[in-house]
Amino acid sequence: MTLNIQTHENDALLLPIQALPGSRRNGIIGEHDGHLKVAVTQVPEKGKANKAIIKLLSKELQLSKSQLMIVSGETNSRKKLRITGISSEQLLERLKKFLNR
Repeated sequence: MTLNIQTHENDALLLPIQALPGSRRNGIIGEHDGHLKVAVTQVPEKGKANKAIIKLLSKELQLSKSQLMIVSGETNSRKKLRITGISSEQLLERLKKFLNR
């Protein structure tokens, strides 16, 4: 697993995401080029896919939606997600089950 997780101000983490909007189903589907691949069924219009990504990751990573925020790439498939209230070790531990399939 080679996700490019960075530390950010105030003990937050930056997680690079490769969004796959308009997919057949929602889910974390792996890692590519240091980015977490996240598939959502929502289309990329008016922020619908971004909201679906936050909802999905909040559920799968057992975090509240307020702990997650897209800080760059809102209109791009490559995004940076700011995550608070969790260490990089805890985040990697929660992601293991999705990345070791």
